[in-house]
Amino acid sequence: MNLGGAQKGTAVLPLHYGRAPPWLVERMIKLSKEIVAIIIDEYGLEAFLQRISDPYWFQALGCVLGYDWHSSGVTTVLTGVLKNAVTPEEHGITVCGGKGKASTQGPTEIAEAGEKFNLSTDAISKLQYASRMSAKVDSTAIQAGYPLYHHAFFLTRNGQWAVVQQGMNAKDRTARRYHWLSNHVKEFVVEPHDAIVGDVKREVALDMTAKDSQACRKTSVDIAQESPEKITKMLQSLRPAYQKSLQEWMPDAKAQEYVRSVLVMPKNINWETLTRIYEFKPKNYEELLGVKGVGPSTIRGIALIAELIYGQQPSWKDPVRYSFAYGGKDGVPFPVDREAMDQSVQILKTAVENARIGDKKSSNLCKDCEDTLNLED
Repeated sequence: MNLGGAQKGTAVLPLHYGRAPPWLVERMIKLSKEIVAIIIDEYGLEAFLQRISDPYWFQALGCVLGYDWHSSGVTTVLTGVLKNAVTPEEHGITVCGGKGKASTQGPTEIAEAGEKFNLSTDAISKLQYASRMSAKVDSTAIQAGYPLYHHAFFLTRNGQWAVVQQGMNAKDRTARRYHWLSNHVKEFVVEPHDAIVGDVKREVALDMTAKDSQACRKTSVDIAQESPEKITKMLQSLRPAYQKSLQEWMPDAKAQEYVRSVLVMPKNINWETLTRIYEFKPKNYEELLGVKGVGPSTIRGIALIAELIYGQQPSWKDPVRYSFAYGGKDGVPFPVDREAMDQSVQILKTAVENARIGDKKSSNLCKDCEDTLNLED
């Protein structure tokens, strides 16, 4: 589906506590198993991954399976349901990771799935790297106040992958979802997403993956290769006495407040990490971001040095592009996007009409996925 960049809007997703009711989860698993099987049979594995990376289709699938369109848990519950519904043996695809602790099992599950698919050791290592870097980008290279708490890695027997992960803003309790598709990722650190979905577009957000941040990325790599002592002096030159220049970037009062709360010069830098970077000498920004211990504060500190001292500005535009849903019949929060909705419905209608649900034995929920289906944050 070609959704283009003109589809805009917002939708508030209230935070829903507790668990999805077992009677609903059981039916969601059975129905999604049949839908996925039909889509793969009719269109192939690659097409299924494309649909998973499509934010509108993903949302529509959650609705078709009976989950609340406006719930904050549609991401975690839907991926958890799919993890239970699809199997490498039957569908040629598997879902690794999940919510909270389940996300940490991603690398192990990727290795196990890779072995079942007879993928090479090198291929499995690259898949684990893709999982780690997609999470690192969305938690560190993009800073809009949404630390990740959910990471799902979809892997096919052909070695193709998609990522659906989500972060939560602790202050206003809004969610943000990130969609990745392997076929569309040319560079992990240069606008790699198929979609970034959220309730709120921030006035200011640090986006080191933007094309406009190219010069800042290069300068950041150069700065990181300097000795920690020199970086210390540069950081000290930007401390409170010089903080006025940071606020001058953002004349809007609301934007200044957001800068002070999220994007200010970090008080503490992990000097052990900077020493590790200095010794490693990263050749590019992806290698810099991938260094163990490099987190939001390090990336933000180096980016601000690159701008204030070297004049290489990063992008401060929030990269969020899509809303969570199609809109409402009463025009709230915006009019229904009929074309996008009709396209999704037609694909799903064909799948459901041909689904072979019957009275098949229901799937048992694995413990990891029970944790995934727990919506309480």
